[in-house]
Amino acid sequence: MKVGLFFGSFNPIHVGHMVIANYMLAHSDLDRIWFVVSPHNPLKEKNSLLHERQRLQMVTLAIGNNNKMKASNIEFKLPQPSYTINTLAYLREKYPANQFALIMGSDNLESIHKWKNFEEILKHYELYVYPRPSKKENEFLKHKHVKLIDAPLMEISSTAIRNAIKEKKDIRYFVPPDVWEYMREMHFYET
Repeated sequence: MKVGLFFGSFNPIHVGHMVIANYMLAHSDLDRIWFVVSPHNPLKEKNSLLHERQRLQMVTLAIGNNNKMKASNIEFKLPQPSYTINTLAYLREKYPANQFALIMGSDNLESIHKWKNFEEILKHYELYVYPRPSKKENEFLKHKHVKLIDAPLMEISSTAIRNAIKEKKDIRYFVPPDVWEYMREMHFYET
């Protein structure tokens, strides 16, 4: 089985993430998508994150009963900060029958040279890259393991959603309905 790993903070997960995941399943050779909730991305500030269990719950709510998608807490058990190369090694050992690929936005591909052991990732894994707003040239787009997927351009971000909530703006259609209800009930991002 070919599993696309969609890594992220998902702080919060939003409809853009879901559209991309759905598109990848429909328009690529991926059989499943695992949303890997990262407790701490070394390139992001940890103090702006909701607790990882709350973010995992929002991903679970967003997926609902779609059996081709899974919310994964695999990085919760690994040393922090979370390095993709370590997670990939762990997954390959734990699920040897699966073939793993990474799903990422073109903006993340631009900064992949900052990742720990990025050369090993590019050498051993396929990267399914969806477009993000950017004007930069990206040398990694030419790599043989990089597959540019012509998914819809989603100009929506978790940061913008958090900021809008703080400003008391209605963002209900930017997140899946069950996530919206959970966020309101828990008063996430209001202060």
